[in-house]
Amino acid sequence: MTVHEIENKLIEGIAAITGRLPEEIAADRPFHDLGIDSLGFVEILVFIEKSFNLQLIAADLTRKDFENVRSLAAYIAGRQ
Repeated sequence: MTVHEIENKLIEGIAAITGRLPEEIAADRPFHDLGIDSLGFVEILVFIEKSFNLQLIAADLTRKDFENVRSLAAYIAGRQ
């Protein structure tokens, strides 16, 4: 799966979690600008674990990896 495909899948999942339209979620838009709270982050992590078959709890995920869709997609691409 390419980084672009991962970005699109993340945008679809985040749109469903936040109730926004996918078009409202730019890959470089910071998550805090989307109004995602701590529960939303947990929901996104669960979505990622299920969708990409990754275990993030034991992973070395940093705050920088979780800045926006683009950085998160790059992190996921590096783990596949």
